[in-house]
Amino acid sequence: MSLQSHASPPSSPHPIVLAMTGASGAVYAVRLLQQLLLADRVVHLVYSPSASTVLWQELKMKLGNSQSSETSAANSLKENSIQTLAPLLEYFWPNFETRWGIRPNASEALQSGQLVVHHYQDYMTPIASGSFLTSGMVICPCSGATLSGVVHAAGNNLIQRAADVHLKEQRKLILVPRETPMSVFQLENMHRAAQAGAIVMPAMPGWYHGVESIVDLIDFVVARILDHLDVPHRLMHRWGTEL
Repeated sequence: MSLQSHASPPSSPHPIVLAMTGASGAVYAVRLLQQLLLADRVVHLVYSPSASTVLWQELKMKLGNSQSSETSAANSLKENSIQTLAPLLEYFWPNFETRWGIRPNASEALQSGQLVVHHYQDYMTPIASGSFLTSGMVICPCSGATLSGVVHAAGNNLIQRAADVHLKEQRKLILVPRETPMSVFQLENMHRAAQAGAIVMPAMPGWYHGVESIVDLIDFVVARILDHLDVPHRLMHRWGTEL
């Protein structure tokens, strides 16, 4: 079950679905989640057990146990969501404060319903249905296994099901693979995903926007995702503007 329901007013943008899978590059998803919440967008988050493993390996962050039964996992998320997800929102706080003097309130976002968390095997959540309107879905990072599951409409978990929903409803689906080199099968799967209407956006940062730190490289990729979601941001200087 989802942690809480959120009915957006008719005049407000529809929610955005963010899925995290087991590819390297968890930091891109963390930064993207922060930016979406700072832009006052409602986010429906779902992450796989492999995503939890990668988050710990790369960023030393622990998320709730999504490998247990659906009921116990949902209860675990409900009880521990603030303390386990708050670090994701706080990871870049020094950078936010340096650039804009902003200190995001993680607890407020989680308690208000702006961030809704779903268990990755719960097919009864709103995002499993095409009748639930969204502004798009992002799988970031997108593992090769998830890419294959999406392309073949496998529906093995909520992430794959939600992606299938976005394709069948012809809504925006952004896939962010982060692996190199890629096998011919992965290249074929990306080709098929693009043919089906997905936006395939490998995590390949540019260097023309005044790179001074690793955060600038992360922000390049996140900025491109936000552009395709029509979410305003101030993450990078655009080509043709002064640095």
